[in-house]
Amino acid sequence: MNKSIISLLLILLTSTVTAENTLVKMQTSEGDVYLELYNDKAPLSVANFLSYVKEGYYDGTIFHRVISTFMIQGGGFTEELERKPTKDPIKNEANNGLKNLRGTIAMARLPDPHSATSQFFINVQDNAALNFTGEQNTNTWGYAVFGKVLRGMDVVDEIRFTPTAGKMPFRKDVPIKNIVIQSITVIDALPEVSVPAS
Repeated sequence: MNKSIISLLLILLTSTVTAENTLVKMQTSEGDVYLELYNDKAPLSVANFLSYVKEGYYDGTIFHRVISTFMIQGGGFTEELERKPTKDPIKNEANNGLKNLRGTIAMARLPDPHSATSQFFINVQDNAALNFTGEQNTNTWGYAVFGKVLRGMDVVDEIRFTPTAGKMPFRKDVPIKNIVIQSITVIDALPEVSVPAS
């Protein structure tokens, strides 16, 4: 086999691996959530999220904003509700065709459409108002979906219904009992589901 064919095969193998979506395990105080990240459709958002994951940034952060009819948000505050320092904001990828449907994970941001850093949220219902409709303003830009829950929506639903209250610096929607993200790690495959013996 000549060198050019070998080089071509190596390029094809590399591109195949790169195109595959990343799987992550989010271990929380309420249970484990497994996510598929859309490297192909939201490359900037996924790369940003994984850069925090690889640094262990999310370990010990909490879901600080929980609204049972909307979403659960985390990735930016410690258990003491202290804001963690972040990297620079990234470009909004909400125009990637993905919708904020139940079970999807998206980048949280400030009113500036391109202000997302470390925080993310998981939609607990279909939230069409968060979808991209144009580049006119903060509302039309929407929120960039970059993955979905593959397993563990029961855990997400348990978190969504946790009692909340106001805690400084937030006026409302903070879980009374801390919901802690213990770790987020990249995994090669979903673990096998054990079937009870009959």
